[in-house]
Amino acid sequence: MILVGVTGWGDHQSLYTEGTKSTNKLKLYSGYFPVVEVDASFYAIQPLKNYQKWIKDTPDRFSFVIKAYQGMTGHARGKIPFETTKEMFDLFKESIRPVMEAGKMKAVLFQYPPWFECNKESVQMLRFTREMMEGIPVALEFRHQSWFTDEMKDKTIDFMRDEQWIHTICDEPQAGQGSVPTVLEPTSSDVTIIRLHGRNVHGWNNHGQANWREVRYLYRYNEIELLEWKQHVEALEKQSREIVVLFNNNSGGDAADNARQFIDMLHLDYEGLSPRQLDLF
Repeated sequence: MILVGVTGWGDHQSLYTEGTKSTNKLKLYSGYFPVVEVDASFYAIQPLKNYQKWIKDTPDRFSFVIKAYQGMTGHARGKIPFETTKEMFDLFKESIRPVMEAGKMKAVLFQYPPWFECNKESVQMLRFTREMMEGIPVALEFRHQSWFTDEMKDKTIDFMRDEQWIHTICDEPQAGQGSVPTVLEPTSSDVTIIRLHGRNVHGWNNHGQANWREVRYLYRYNEIELLEWKQHVEALEKQSREIVVLFNNNSGGDAADNARQFIDMLHLDYEGLSPRQLDLF
């Protein structure tokens, strides 16, 4: 099965009519897509009530990919607002418990920063994290090329298989050490995640610009590029029961349009989505 969605649900204006309340957007979103990535969880551990509302707002077959809190991946600078690392993990796991109990958890996505290099210390951190997240499906995304050099690529994939990490395959600009190549290797027979970040090489590493975050994912995939990914996804589906494709190229609002285009290209017809409002005009 191929599940297509986007990252977040608040900023995809092509899905909503003008004046749509933010509290209603997820319900409307789930009329188009069967899966979404939650990014609010990266910035703060979400209260239970948020997840409970999101579960209520989505149909039974809907699923979530939840980004791990930034303190758990090494993104957070300075002291984390918890007494211990264990407390941080425990509170995060407690927060996502309603999603697990509802059967709507696809995976928790651990996206590590560009400075997370392939070395013994990093491997130890990954093993510790996997132990802390026991019983929860976890996906892994790197942002440093050292994990996928010719020397390390096979070892990295084998490590993910051995430790039961879901490989997050990326499409992103090839812009130096802070980006990874597209490695079409599933590590789980159950789920493989694909995140499409766009191919804006200039915007990817231009951290010094005030509007860097606004242009980093400024990219619209063309038909030829989507057809290439169609072939990749169909091949991956033979190796992994579910393929989750998440479009993250939304600096210019292109993610939802590309995702819907990709669904049409794959001739997917999802059952059990939320009812859509009729567009009469």
